[in-house]
Formats: sequence, structure tokens, C-alpha cells
Amino acid sequence: MKHGDSAVQELSTKKEKTVNEQLQLELHTTRRNIYEPRPSGILSTCGKTEENKGHKSSEEEKKSLRQGAKSKIKAEFSASSSPGHMSSQKRKTEENKTLKSSEDEHKNLRQRAKSKTKAELSASSSPGHVSSQKLKTSAGALPGEPFSESSTESEEEEEQPYRHPETNTDLPSEYWQIQKLVKYLKDGDQIVTVHTLCAMMDFNLMQESCQMAIQDTGGLKVLLNLLDTDEHKCKIGSLKILRTISHNSQIRRVIVDMRGVQSIVKILDSPVKELKALAAETIANVAKFRRARRNVRLYGGINKLVKLLDCLPNLASLTPSQEEDIEVACCGALALWSCSRSTKNKKAIRKAGGIPLLGRLLKSPLQKMLIPVVGTLQECASEESYRTDIQTLGMIKDLVRNLSSDNDELQMHCASAIFKCAEDKQTRDLVRKYKGLQPLVSLLHKADNKQLLAAATGAIWKCSISQENVTKFQEYKALEILVSLLTDQPEEVLVNVVGALGEFAQIPANKAAIREFGGIKPLVKLLTSPNQALLVNVTKAVGACATNKDNMVIIDQLDGIRLVWSLLKNPSADVQSSAAWALCACTENAEDAGETARSLIGGFQLIVKLLSSTNNEVLASICAAICKIAKDEENLAILTDFGVVPSLAKLTNTTDDRLRHHLADAIAQCCMWGSNRASFGEAGAVAPLVRYLKSKEGSVQRSTAMALYQLSRNPNNCITMHEKEVVQPLIHMMGSDDEELQEAAAGCVRSIRLLYMANRNAELFTFRN
Repeated sequence: MKHGDSAVQELSTKKEKTVNEQLQLELHTTRRNIYEPRPSGILSTCGKTEENKGHKSSEEEKKSLRQGAKSKIKAEFSASSSPGHMSSQKRKTEENKTLKSSEDEHKNLRQRAKSKTKAELSASSSPGHVSSQKLKTSAGALPGEPFSESSTESEEEEEQPYRHPETNTDLPSEYWQIQKLVKYLKDGDQIVTVHTLCAMMDFNLMQESCQMAIQDTGGLKVLLNLLDTDEHKCKIGSLKILRTISHNSQIRRVIVDMRGVQSIVKILDSPVKELKALAAETIANVAKFRRARRNVRLYGGINKLVKLLDCLPNLASLTPSQEEDIEVACCGALALWSCSRSTKNKKAIRKAGGIPLLGRLLKSPLQKMLIPVVGTLQECASEESYRTDIQTLGMIKDLVRNLSSDNDELQMHCASAIFKCAEDKQTRDLVRKYKGLQPLVSLLHKADNKQLLAAATGAIWKCSISQENVTKFQEYKALEILVSLLTDQPEEVLVNVVGALGEFAQIPANKAAIREFGGIKPLVKLLTSPNQALLVNVTKAVGACATNKDNMVIIDQLDGIRLVWSLLKNPSADVQSSAAWALCACTENAEDAGETARSLIGGFQLIVKLLSSTNNEVLASICAAICKIAKDEENLAILTDFGVVPSLAKLTNTTDDRLRHHLADAIAQCCMWGSNRASFGEAGAVAPLVRYLKSKEGSVQRSTAMALYQLSRNPNNCITMHEKEVVQPLIHMMGSDDEELQEAAAGCVRSIRLLYMANRNAELFTFRN
């Protein structure tokens, strides 16, 4: 009996082995037909080609094999594959040798797949270890365009090493279950593939362990290959999975490395609307870094995405087909939003005619449509051409309307778009015309939402550049709210709040109001911030407030003048110039500013050293500061000792009218000490100043006339002026309505005339003798 039982068991084992070999042969053939490229043959369904139909076995045999494959999937998938459950599974399989052999076979297959996957990943799939040559090869040959983007565009995602648990015990059961599914995805026919995709979507693919399982077993390559088949169900299932797992930054990079962007972009031409929507959503996730956005553009994705926007979004009643069109347009706008972070893509969107389509979609009542549309517009509004189009196409009205939405994200993007567009005066006027100022102020009450608060304060800052808007903001009690936001806020909010206060402080009444609301102390405290953008706005606000005597007393008590002086050492030219302008106001209005300046060790050397800057704005502001500081004789004497005269003389050949204006003022003030007039003449500063009189700017003419008047009190300088034919333009300026210009021009002509008369009288006296 024992011998007979063993013979039956051996016969059963051989029979099952034969069936398994047939199944493996069938699956191998199917896999080759699906995933190996062929020079000919049309893929009619996932896993079958037209030319192989005649070589298939009978329908009954195919049906039995397929059912056997399904039963194996269900049997294995029902048993847990995690390492913690392997011992109990083996104990059960010992009772049945057939099941044990089957389990051993699958174990061997899994080990081979894992080893092969690790080898592939180490060679090509790990973004952190791929050489530049390998990336170039795997990405395929792109159309001829150098790899360059906007200089202002930063890489959103840094290359991070691929994280993988050190031991198998760290992996959850889902990891091993998805690995089984990927194996059947590789070897299954059309029906098995569809069922496997559905089973895979039942998992939480947002979990990193599930995403790792797909990547570790080569599942990404299979999913991308499915996009090149003609079976829509397989494409839809693959895109749904790719759409979800592409939230992972590492998977995004692997998709790009495997030329997945090209396959996804091709699907945008599909007649199936669901496929187009899924492809656009996937692009929106993948295009989070620069190389992906570049590939989308080079493969023609921008034009295709723009075409998806062509729909009628604001119809009263929609047919099912029109609803699908709107869904496709939403996904297209979402993809364009991601792609618009590249400067070249912004130009490509505009060239493809995307602005009018975005403007039409902006009138939609659907928030799911409006958010990506406004997001794209606010991203593109950094370009001047977009700002002009947004204004001329009437989009400001729609942006203002959506400020009153109940969706915080939509409000944030609308405020951000207004923030960028309000650089232009016409846009600021339109925001006021369409009553958008009050909604912006109301957004300040949502202080818990920092992103929304930053966008709202930014829009208020730019809109307050127009004094008419500041008057309206005062009616809505915006100033008090802004002052309350000077503390306990992130820097991106503080930059905008302080910028707005600097514009509000241009109105004299608001300077006192800022002090009454307790805004001076936090402003002075912010002068110690390391944020350069914040420092630029803080110094401007402090300088504007310093023109009020009562404010200046508080600033001086808080040691604000010393802090402003210290900012002249900042490496940023913008901070230096802004600090110098603030120093002008502080020096002019402080009670003992001269003594304070002399008490600062190294302050005068620093300000003279900055006259060698290559930035005209820094030079203009420093010259203006020297003009104010030099009104104190002791300060002027110290500046002279540190070589301010030759430093100013070197700048006289400039053609910048703003610099000319303040340079002439500084020269005029420095002439008040000792032999500085003669020193300016010896340094060659007189002749260039004469050319300033040809400027069309009245401020330049007035400052130059005053400087020439001071210089004309030296005889040698008068001779130089006469040689440069200064008399005729000065006589013309004597008829000006500007009294200061009249007096300076007349005084200079008088000095030249007196010198001429003195020389003539001396000649006559010599002749008579």
C-alpha cells in the first residue's frame, strides 16, 4: 500500500509539473508579445497580437489555463506573504506535497525577480546613483535644445537617496502582496492584467511601502509599457496607478528617466476623454521638477495641454459630453499650472494661445476649475507680457470677484495674482474700480492661514503704491490691522506688511497713526532681521516714519540710527541703498544726528568707501546721505580727511540723471569746507558738471546750478566754466520759475563776471603804468 501510494503521489506530481510548465510557457509567450517591441504586428488587445492568433491553442485549453492562473492568484493572494507568517504557511503546506512544490516554485520565482530588480535598480533606476551619461541614454534623444531654464527658476526637489528598509521585517504585508501583483502584471494576459490593475488600486498607493513595492519589482516599467498598447482599459488602469504614485518625488524622476513623459504626452491626443484627463493629471504630478517640465515642452505637451482648455465652462445646463469636456479642461489647467513654473513654458503657453482660453475658464462658477486656472495665471503673472494680457483681457474683474469666494485656496491664488499684476498703475486702478480693496482687507482677519495672509498682504502692499488706494484702505481700517501683524508672523508675511506700511507712511497723517498704534518699536526691532527683502522694506518704512519729529524721538531712543548705519555693511546693494535713504531722513530730523554719526566707529570710512560701488542706486543714495551728513561742519571736515572730494569727483562722468542730481548736491555741500572748491577743480569735476545743464530733468539742473555756484567762488573754476561755455545756459536758467535755480544761476554768472572785470581792470592798470 505504501508503494502504491508513493507511485500515485509521484504520478500526481509529474502531472502538475507538466501543467505548470505549460502555463509558464503560455505566460512567457504572452509576456513577450506584450512587452517586447516588434517591427511589425498590431497590438489589438493587451497581451495579444493579430499575427499570433492562428498559433494559439484551442479555446477550451486557453480557458482552463486562464482559470488556473486566476485560481493561483486568488490562492496565493489570500495567504499572507509577510515574513511574520511564513512559518505557519510552511507548516500547512507540509501536509500536501503538491502545494509545497508549488510554493517552492513561486518562492524561487520571487527571489529571481527580486535579484533581477535589485540589479536593474542599481544599474539604472536609482536616481541618486545614475551617471549623467546613463541618464542621457535612458531618457532618449530629445529634440535639439540646450538644457537651460530661467535663471530665476530653482529646482523644487533635491536629489535624495533612495530609502529602503535594511531588513525584510521592516516591510508590511502590503509590500509583498503588491510584489505578487506586479509579477502577475508582467505575466498575465489581457483579462489577468485588468484584474491585477484593479486589485492593485485597492491598496493605499499613497503609502511609501506600496510605492516602493511597485518600483522595486520593475512595476513602473510595466505600467509605462501598458501605455503603448491599444487596450483602453489597461491604459486607464495604468494611468490611475501612475497618477497616484507619481506624488512620490523619486518615482517622478524614475518615470522621466524611463521616457514615461513621452508616452503620457502621446495619450493627450487620444479620442477617449477619460484617458486625456488621467494623462493630464499625471503630468501635473510628474512636472514638479525642471527636467520633467522641459520634457513636457520638448515632446509637444504644452500645445496639447492648451487644446484641452477649449470648452464652454459657464453653460446653464450641460450635457454628459460637455461635463466630460470640463473635467478634461480642469485636468489640463492643473498640468499647465505645474508646467508654468518654467519661464520657457510660460512663453510656450502664451504662444499656443493659452491666455484667452484661461481667461474664458476664469468665468467658470466651478471652484475645481478656477483653482488651477488662477494658479496658472498667478504663476505666469511674473512675466510682463502676461500682466498686460491679464489687464487688457478683463481678467482683473474676475480675480476681484473670486476674492469673495468661500474657498481659501482660491482666494489665496487670486490675491497672489493681484499682488504680481498690481506692479502696473492701471491694474491698481482697476482693482479699486471693481471694489477689490475691501475684500483684500477682510482677508487679513484670516490670520491663521499664513499662505492666504501672505498673498493678501502682498496684494495690499502693491495696491497701496497708489495714494488713492491708500485713502480707501484707511476707510476700511487697514492700517491698524497691518500694525498688529508686525509681530509673531512668518517672514513672507512681514515683508509684505512692512512694505505696505512704508507706502502708507507716505501720507503725513499715517506717520502719526503708526506711532499711535504702537508700530515704531516693532519696526525698529526688525532692523536686526537677516532677511534682505525684509530689511529693504523695513528701512524704507523707518525712513518714511522718521520724517515725523515725534517718531524720530522714539527711533533715536531705540538706537535706530545706529542700526540703520550698520546696514550699510550689508552685502546686498538693495539693502545698502535703502539704508542710505533712511539715513538721510534720520540725519535730517534727529536732534543731534551729527554727534550720533561721529560716535559710530568707522561710519565715515564706510560711507566714503561705498562711493566706489558699481551700483548707481547705491551711489545716488550715498551721495544724498553725504549731503545731509555734511551739513555739520565737523562731519564735513572728517569726511574731507577721508577723501570724499576725489571720490565724488570720479563720479562726475556719469550719465544717470538720478545719480547726477544727488552727486551735484553732495558736491555743493562739500564745497563749504576749506579748500574743497579748489580740490574739486584740480580733480577735474568742473567740466563734467557743465554738461549736466543739458539734462531735461529740472532737479538735475537746479542741483548742478547750485554746485557750479559754489565752485565758481574759486577763480580757476570760473575760467574752466567760461571755457566750457557755461554762461549762455545759465542766463537762460535765470528766467526759470524756480527761485532756487534762478539764484544759483545768477550767482554763478556774477562770479564769472566779477572775475572777468577783475582781470580786465588788472590789464588796464598794467597798460597805464
